[in-house]
Amino acid sequence: MSHKLLVETPDFGSFTYIKEEKNLRDGKGPRMYIEGPFMMANEVNKNRRLYDLTEMVSEVKRYSDEMIKSGRALGELNHPTTVDIDLSRACHSVQNLRQEGNYFVGKSLVLNTPMGKIVQTLIDDGVTPGVSTRCLGQLEPDSIKEDVNRVKNMKLVAIDVVVVGCTVVVMAIEVVVVGATVVVVVIGA
Repeated sequence: MSHKLLVETPDFGSFTYIKEEKNLRDGKGPRMYIEGPFMMANEVNKNRRLYDLTEMVSEVKRYSDEMIKSGRALGELNHPTTVDIDLSRACHSVQNLRQEGNYFVGKSLVLNTPMGKIVQTLIDDGVTPGVSTRCLGQLEPDSIKEDVNRVKNMKLVAIDVVVVGCTVVVMAIEVVVVGATVVVVVIGA
């Protein structure tokens, strides 16, 4: 069974944007952070998907240990159609994820990269971006709710910065591993 690239978008109403007045740590000037609910489990999300809390706890621990602690938890500006992180599109670095009930609240440092500068300018100008997860996983129809899919074998790839209007965009992308090469085929949007 192949995995699908899944993107999820939480409610943007509960994000906080923190801009330091002064950076005392390294003297490089003030930094900006995005903080809020990055992930949700055991509740049907806007994309009509349901993530198991136990599986998400395990995956967040893996992501934290492998990516956040090593400073490699980068996210891009908008979702790409690939599982690879494009360093030229990196705009933030996830600093931490902590569980609060069914939610995982995160804090990200907005980077001083070209894409990070766009995020900073958008926030300074009153735009309200949020974050959206990019995961690999398998979708199984829920046995109780007809229009809901359960996500199994979740693997968190990245958490990207996005701005979504009234309509949530869902990308379904087939990911097939061929030897050491990952082939991505867009199957719907």
